[in-house]
Amino acid sequence: MERSGKNDIILISLPSETNQTLDSNLPIHQIAGTFLLRYSTSSLSFERIMYVMKTALLISFMSIFGSNIHAWTITSPFHHSSPVFNIALHSSGATWGDPEPIEAALPKSEPAPERISTADLFDKLEHIVVQGGALRTCAFDEEVGRVAVLLKSEGRPLTATVDLWQGPDNAPQKMSVYLEKGHIRPFRCIVEAPGSSNAIAIRNTAQLEYPMVAALEVDMARNGESPSVDDDYTIVQGGSVFTQPFEPKVQSVKVSLATNLRPLNARIELLQGPNNVKEVVEVYSEQGKERPFNLILETPGVGNVVRIVNTASVEYPFTAALEPYIIDDNFKLPGISGTGMTWR
Repeated sequence: MERSGKNDIILISLPSETNQTLDSNLPIHQIAGTFLLRYSTSSLSFERIMYVMKTALLISFMSIFGSNIHAWTITSPFHHSSPVFNIALHSSGATWGDPEPIEAALPKSEPAPERISTADLFDKLEHIVVQGGALRTCAFDEEVGRVAVLLKSEGRPLTATVDLWQGPDNAPQKMSVYLEKGHIRPFRCIVEAPGSSNAIAIRNTAQLEYPMVAALEVDMARNGESPSVDDDYTIVQGGSVFTQPFEPKVQSVKVSLATNLRPLNARIELLQGPNNVKEVVEVYSEQGKERPFNLILETPGVGNVVRIVNTASVEYPFTAALEPYIIDDNFKLPGISGTGMTWR
């Protein structure tokens, strides 16, 4: 038996010419990390394989009182020159020495960032007024890796474009935004800004009578909203449509789009009722893995449906993930009497 001190790895070799078993007095319950059982022989017979597996099970039973065995893997290259049969038991328990509680050895995850509505976030940020037809740009240092863009209006429709500039005549990400009522459903997206010479360009494409309000929130350490698509995602092929309805208690929805080193072209729509479009966002990203797209949709009222369209050809699919962002468990439908009658 060979151990590597604080590196929490123990190597146990079982030669083929012996039927060596493990001593139950070994302090395996004080070992954290990875138990590696290495077995070499000139021929890998079924009996030998079963023997190694039984030995690995013995290790796991001996460790159950002091270590947390959460996974074990079996690998064997089956090379005739040097056949090796490896079993790795992965655990997270105490280190060598005095046993510690399992909770102390587990990695501590950082608390998730607080989720607040777009309207509340607007109140905390410094904002500017962008008149109809005007263009406003904002540059920032290369230490800034992520920027949240917020747009709203005072009860009027909102049409705008949001571009990420990186150097002269280079826009790796572009968006066009339409809001039916910018004060009820303000716009909020998260833009990835790796590299240097980045700037956000916001243009109000409406007439002079329709100004809007814009604000930016920079993230220096990228510890805010995660831009990655989670495990519960859907592959949207080129030219196809994906829809997802949400319950009335869902006050906002997070939409995440990403690709595998390919361009991203998509249209995201928020509908409330049959073909009643409340918000439309068209997005282009030259590389959907380095610059995925994240959008926070405000969904007040009932009958909200998110529709995602892949506007690219069939060769350019992307992954889409939708999840409720803010849920109001105390939400009640307005205007409902005891007879079930609803006025709208």
